[in-house]
Order: sequence, then C-alpha cells, then structure tokens
Amino acid sequence: MPSIGELLGDHRLKAAGIARERHLDSGEIVIQEGSDDRVVYLIQRGCVRVTERVELEDRRHIQPGICDLGANEVFGELSLFDPGPRLATVMTLEPCDLLVFDARALAGYFDQQPDFGYQVLKELFRVLSSRLRQTDRRVGALFAWGLKAHGIDKHL
Repeated sequence: MPSIGELLGDHRLKAAGIARERHLDSGEIVIQEGSDDRVVYLIQRGCVRVTERVELEDRRHIQPGICDLGANEVFGELSLFDPGPRLATVMTLEPCDLLVFDARALAGYFDQQPDFGYQVLKELFRVLSSRLRQTDRRVGALFAWGLKAHGIDKHL
C-alpha cells in the first residue's frame, strides 16, 4: 500500500488544482491553534513542530511540543472530517516545502474518484490510529507521573 506521502503527492491533485506548493522559512507559523481554516498539509521537505497551549494551575501558560513531523508526513488532516477550530499550533523548524490542500476540494475529489479516495482515507485512518495510540501512551505516563508527584500512588 502506498504511503500517505505518495498518495497525496500524486500529480493528479496538482493538475486538478486541489494541491498547491508553498515554501516557508524556519520559524514560521503554518497553523495557529484556534484558527478555523480547512487546510491539509503534506511535508515534502523540512520539519515542523506541533505544539499546544496548556494552562497551569497558577494561570500560567506553556506551549509544549507534542511532536515533530518530517518529509512525507501529513498534518491538519482533521479538517477533512471536522470543521472545528484547530487544536494545535504548527511551526516550521527549518525551511519547508509543503503541499497545501483545501480540505473541501480534496473531499470532493475523493467523492469523484472513490477508489483513490478510499486509498487515501484508509491511509489517513492508519496515521490517525498510530497517533491515537501514541497519545494514549503519553496520557497514561502523565497520569502515572501525576499520581506519584502527589503521593497518591501509595494509596492505590
């Protein structure tokens, strides 16, 4: 099965006007948490960091890195399925070449080309499933750390 990078990098998407290329320098914001755009990105070259704003108990905020993504990885894919606000900020760590897709146009193309759409969506579900598994492991580790940090683990 082709990777998500191979599928979304298909020349037909550019020819159909659904994908366009975009170059960004290091340190540029690609997606701002809370924004409501409906765009999906494929990294062709470079690396980005995904961060999320977290409020601490004393109303201070931090913005920890959730993950770094590199060539042939996709982000912003939830906008294909959910028009809600962005859940994270994405910033370039180095110069990046991206393929940029309008999520509505991409979904429409999948309707017109269901065999291709099925392949892409199947691979996107694999990517999302992998990310969900990683998130589950992190939440479990953070939960265990919090129990230990507050001495609660001794009472369980």
